[in-house]
Parts: sequence; structure tokens; C-alpha cells
Amino acid sequence: MSTFIGKYDAKADVKGRIFIPSAYRKILREGEKDRIVMRKDAENDCVILFPESVWNEKVQAFKSKLDEWNPTDQLLLMQFVSDAEWLDIDSQGRVLISKKNLQAIGVENAEVLFVGMVDRFAVWSKSRYEQIKMSPVDFAALLKERMMNKQ
Repeated sequence: MSTFIGKYDAKADVKGRIFIPSAYRKILREGEKDRIVMRKDAENDCVILFPESVWNEKVQAFKSKLDEWNPTDQLLLMQFVSDAEWLDIDSQGRVLISKKNLQAIGVENAEVLFVGMVDRFAVWSKSRYEQIKMSPVDFAALLKERMMNKQ
């Protein structure tokens, strides 16, 4: 399977429609090219777009860690899943992201950034992503630390 990599600039139109980069659309499997799952990231000011098969895998993995008889776990699962929504991909390769969601991620002047995340991709306000991304020095140090801990 190919992976979602790189960053791509895009603009939301007045209605909130955004072209998914063609490089990302080409990676979507047959049967997954007409809709995608979107969920606001729990900790970052972005939305994550999942191909349906990846979303289903993530939900099953998450659900397997929960006790279906525990009311807190039930609420956690409900909130996680209910905060997601289907987005249709139109014939031109666009998705419609609601104004509410664009505002929640801080989109100003319609500029967004698609950021690959291997099996899914994120949509950020371009300016917000630039503000929070790590410096090259911090990135290198954290990468080295994480890679050293995995050995």
C-alpha cells in the first residue's frame, strides 16, 4: 500500500470545499474514492481524514482496549465515534468541510495545508501549522530520542 506523505497547500472556497491533493486521491483504494472519514484531532488544531478501511482498523483497535461494560469506556467510545463524520468526495476530488470545523482548526483566509500521516492525512490551517511545527533542531533531537528508545 502506498502512503500519504508530504505537504500540499490548498484553499477552501466560500462554501468550504477543498481539493484533496491528487497525490492523495490516487492512493485511495478502489471503493474508497468517493468518501472519507473526518475527525477533529483530540489534541491538535487540525482535522484528520481517514480512508474508510483505516478508520475501521483504528476504531477496532481502540474498541479492543475498552471494557464494553464500563460506563466511562462506553462514553469514551461514543464520543470518539460521534465526533467523526463522513465526507463525500465529489467528482472533482473536493470535500466539503463545514465552516464550524474550519473555524475550529483556525483557518483564516481559506489557506489550508494537507499533511501526510502515512495511513491518513491531516488538514491544518496553514498559518497554525507553521506556528506549531518543531524547529529542525528540536525535530532532529526528538527523532533521535524516539528511535534510540525503540532499539
